[in-house]
Amino acid sequence: MSRLVYATRRSQLALAQSRAFVARIAKLDPLLTLEELTVVTTGDKVQDRPLSEIGGKGLFVKEIEQSLADGQADIAVHSSKDVPGALAAGLVIGCYPVREDPRDVLVSRSGALLSELPAGSRIGTTSLRRGLQLKARRPDLVITPIRGNVDTRLRKCEEGVVDAVLLARAGLVRLGLAERATEVLEPELCLPAVGQGALAVEQRAGDERVARLLAPHAHAETGIAVSAERAVMVAVEGDCQSPIAAYAVRSGAELWLRALLANPDGSNLRRGERRMAFPASDVEAARLGRDLGEALKGGSR
Repeated sequence: MSRLVYATRRSQLALAQSRAFVARIAKLDPLLTLEELTVVTTGDKVQDRPLSEIGGKGLFVKEIEQSLADGQADIAVHSSKDVPGALAAGLVIGCYPVREDPRDVLVSRSGALLSELPAGSRIGTTSLRRGLQLKARRPDLVITPIRGNVDTRLRKCEEGVVDAVLLARAGLVRLGLAERATEVLEPELCLPAVGQGALAVEQRAGDERVARLLAPHAHAETGIAVSAERAVMVAVEGDCQSPIAAYAVRSGAELWLRALLANPDGSNLRRGERRMAFPASDVEAARLGRDLGEALKGGSR
């Protein structure tokens, strides 16, 4: 009998998605013993300020990565959008499981759609990416910073702290709350965050036992799409202080990658896209992402 220790944040969403993933591993290996290691990250500890004021990407993974490096855990299950471009030394992404819906949703207290919200309505989000795109469509709305887990943000909406909140649909689906969405926002309106909807399962490099356990759960198309998106982020040196979005999807026989980048204050918004024959590897997809990212960083399309 072998043992697999998985590290995760303590939030309800993190626990739900981690447990669902490792349950699939256990289904293929009934003799495997699972152990859960919950970790409190910097992003969890600081709830009174927007992430953009605390520091760069990695606020929700640093302490979890340390548990891997120290040998306390064998894998870490992350929301891919929380993972910085550079992993800690000696760690790799072991697999990207099949992606959940990457789109954002609007949850409004009144049940009004985005187009129906009265001018001056308060929209809760600390995401620079979401706020920027929302204001581009509805400049008459007021972006109100709001932190906390999914339940907390939904409750603040219900209590009237804000009139609506913006959330990732994937989180609602994984919590069994998909019906709470008032409106699903298409990428043309709100381009998703890098890796949104995808899990990234991290492991120590060279751990062949863990690699074998993860291999059956790797979804090639998700890995290719997320690799392209992450390459955009790396090329523009993206962090929590700059609005950045990237979304790759199979379109017929092609990979279609769209991205946007703006200055921290929302100015100088640039959008771009690239297409290529659907790549055979994550490496090829990353080249496309780097090309688009470098164009955005240079201010061109």
